[in-house]
Amino acid sequence: MRASNALMRKVSCKKLAGTLPTLLSLILTLPFGFAGESVPLPPLDSLTPRDPLPTLPEGKTWQLVWHDEFEGDQIDTSKWEIYGDWQRRDGYWVKEDSFLDGKGHLVIRTKKAGDRFTSGAIATKGKFEPRFGYLVCRCTHPKQPGMWAAFWMFGSGVTRVGDEGRDGTEIDIMEMPYRDGRLTSNLHWDGYGKDHKHAGTTFQMPEILEGFHTYGLWWKPDEYVFDVDGKVTWRTSAGGVCQVPLYIKLTVEIGSWAGDITKAQLPEDWLIDYVRVYQVVDK
Repeated sequence: MRASNALMRKVSCKKLAGTLPTLLSLILTLPFGFAGESVPLPPLDSLTPRDPLPTLPEGKTWQLVWHDEFEGDQIDTSKWEIYGDWQRRDGYWVKEDSFLDGKGHLVIRTKKAGDRFTSGAIATKGKFEPRFGYLVCRCTHPKQPGMWAAFWMFGSGVTRVGDEGRDGTEIDIMEMPYRDGRLTSNLHWDGYGKDHKHAGTTFQMPEILEGFHTYGLWWKPDEYVFDVDGKVTWRTSAGGVCQVPLYIKLTVEIGSWAGDITKAQLPEDWLIDYVRVYQVVDK
């Protein structure tokens, strides 16, 4: 059990009387689209495991502003929308394939149900949409072919054409279509038609095939810095860097990019230990 769990169970969700004007003024200055947590967040030294946070300039520090450790037995729908039931690529997203295992993990399952293949997806759309900061997900790597897990960000501005990626970029922090130790990170902007633009990288890290690993993005106003287990894998300013809030997505998609789903031994479970978001603040 993580050290934060006992702390969070003790947290009161009661509203503090007489603080509304102050709270409103704070919300207006937040670097994300929504106020985020409604309860006090745990101190960084109580989080287990600790994240390999990027080094900051003197006088600055990281502050946790949102997280989900996936404790309990039900997905927190104040934080996540559960997708389904509809077709997605060569399969279907269904709500029953996104659930908690009661052991501190989100499970996104891929299975065959009758004559169709299904998987799950959740997103923070309309609930929490950060702008800048450090985002990190700790998770496993799928082993079967035909589906890929992804930790990514999206917003309505991605389909807008005219200001490159500054008014909206799909940020694929991590995608897992391969089974040989390769990973890929990608950016998409200016829609998905004739004006679509893309930048990306693919790299080898065979150690990620076993156990849990962290996948992070330091989204700066002028640069994206991607990392795996704290090791920088890609730096880029492609698209001019998104300047608007985006929401977080955890998804498994079925398609030939990841191989032949008919050869998979199902069900296959992708386990997510946590998602955390940090912002840079003054010490």
